[in-house]
Amino acid sequence: MRLALLGCGTVGSEVVRLLHEQSADLAARIGAPLEIAGIAVRRHGRDRGDLPVDPALFTTDPLALIKSDDVDVVVEMVGGIEPARTWLVEALRAGKSVVTANKALLAEDGGALHDAAAEGGADLYYEASVAGAIPLLRPLRESLHGDRINRVTGIVNGTTNFILSAMDASGAGFAEALEEATELGYAEADPTADVEGFDAAAKAAILASLAFHTRVGAADVYREGITEVTAADMASAKAMGCTIKLLCIAARGTDPQGRETVSVRVHPAMIPLSHPLASVGDAFNAVFVEAEAAGQLMFYGRGAGGAPTASAVLGDVVAVARNRLAGARAASESAYADLSVRPMGEALTRYHISLDVADRPGVLASVAGVFARHDVSIATVRQGSAEAGSGRGEDADLVIVTHVAPDAALAATVRELRGLDTVRSVTSVLRVEGGV
Repeated sequence: MRLALLGCGTVGSEVVRLLHEQSADLAARIGAPLEIAGIAVRRHGRDRGDLPVDPALFTTDPLALIKSDDVDVVVEMVGGIEPARTWLVEALRAGKSVVTANKALLAEDGGALHDAAAEGGADLYYEASVAGAIPLLRPLRESLHGDRINRVTGIVNGTTNFILSAMDASGAGFAEALEEATELGYAEADPTADVEGFDAAAKAAILASLAFHTRVGAADVYREGITEVTAADMASAKAMGCTIKLLCIAARGTDPQGRETVSVRVHPAMIPLSHPLASVGDAFNAVFVEAEAAGQLMFYGRGAGGAPTASAVLGDVVAVARNRLAGARAASESAYADLSVRPMGEALTRYHISLDVADRPGVLASVAGVFARHDVSIATVRQGSAEAGSGRGEDADLVIVTHVAPDAALAATVRELRGLDTVRSVTSVLRVEGGV
């Protein structure tokens, strides 16, 4: 089996090392040796340390490598939308199996890749695109195909999980925790894709597509990042027996006409300490799947890094290589359900709202009236005086947790609260998940 490797960065280098170190075992598992036909890189001459590969295999012409008759499988580890999309569509249409870790491309235009795979009769595998080394996508794609998945809730971004875990443990603010994550190498120099939720949203789209047999793109995912989460939010969560995590949530539901739908969202949320995801700390990932027959399933492990991601890539390489030797092909894309994606406003959720209010009679009644006007039921209310020396005068802190309601009604409630004369400010709004 001859491999074309596109990219030789952190993950690509680890793939090359593992191919070299485990060559005998991989050949035994597949039934034929794996050989590197070429490695496409941006430029020649870069120092690649002691990478165990012939320098003559490097090329700056990926399309020529892909089109070579000497290539059976294309492994893409470059990332981004273009030119990766062009390369992979070319390979798939030519009947060459593709293994990719490109979550952004799969979320943006996975349909084009699946269509090209169907046209060329080729395999498309992408286990490494979500949650690194954790075996997750193949169970959704194959093992659970005899079941009905109702909900997928996950922590799928290690950077944000490290930051929130650090805030929870130390009481630090977001900026301090981000600085620590950067110093330790968990956060990129530009952490926007992580802290603003773009990375998690791409992964949420992939998970929802597999779980609900529906093409879901990144544009279908509601997204909020963690930059507005404060140390005060963490303290409030602790007071409720909760912690805060950036969650991706994909769930079945029904629209007002009773038609089955799916909602997909990424945002920070309070979850009780009793929830299995609450104990997932540091830069680890975990995904919690709820299915009708199988019940509750948990997938946990390292969600990023060169070696863990390379492990998932090579697992896919073994699978597609065995298929090619057997003259077989994996099951094609399953998108038969074609469920509509509900807007965020129709998603059912709960809010934790912190208010700075005037400390005088009738304030609680006026605040409660706003919730009533929007048909939002209040679950709990906690009130305390403003801290001494805060300069806020006769103010009080009011914390309200709602029952489940449509997100649009909850958002409208918050907007009206901001306009009340007795509400000095809405200091925090967080969603609540997991039965708090």
